Amino acid sequence: MSLAVSLKNVSKSYHRGDQTIEVLTGISFDIPDGDYLALMGPSGSGKSTLLNLIAGIDKPTSGQILVRDVDIATLNDAELADWRAGHVGFIFQFYNLMPVLTAQENVELPLLLTPLSRRERRERALLALELVGLADRVNHTPSELSGGQQQRVAIARAIVSDPTLIVADEPTGDLDRKSGEEILHLLERLNRDLGKTIVMVTHDQKAADAARAVRHLEKGELSGLESKRPLG
Repeated sequence: MSLAVSLKNVSKSYHRGDQTIEVLTGISFDIPDGDYLALMGPSGSGKSTLLNLIAGIDKPTSGQILVRDVDIATLNDAELADWRAGHVGFIFQFYNLMPVLTAQENVELPLLLTPLSRRERRERALLALELVGLADRVNHTPSELSGGQQQRVAIARAIVSDPTLIVADEPTGDLDRKSGEEILHLLERLNRDLGKTIVMVTHDQKAADAARAVRHLEKGELSGLESKRPLG
């Protein structure tokens, strides 16, 4: 089975004055292509730091992070920015939509870094919005959408460039129960029907139950793998 991500002895620390703060220590595990992984753990366990390392937002202090055999830990800042644009779709807890742009324009944003024409960008954005069930909201701004609809726009933005990875940081954390369930069903469909590899940080056990596998972090170390559904 091919791997989407392989972490080898990854550690991350920060310096605060003379003090070194160890956030992650010796993390090693693989994420197969088409997996849907939930990262769980208490606040301060290093979940979001690990997600940011996998997504190329941050760099490890030591170790390797291979995404489709590219060691992203060795890329410089410009190379990493280019790599993220082509390989990672981001879903955030608070949507991070531009308030003055329509749903379609928000979804198009990642494509502005590509050589696609204006017409091609629009077509891709409309297709992504159709996939998340918002074909009738393409000209609405975020203030005209519910929280669940805004998160659907954010998911459309995450998938519009056909990324290698979708990374989600507490994607249901700001939603009511019904909207949260709808978002989880959508993520599950993207994984099952489109084969998207998803890595999600969550405190919500119900969200974790939607994943294929769960990794637990405790004080910067992996404490185990809880297997869920097999791939395929």
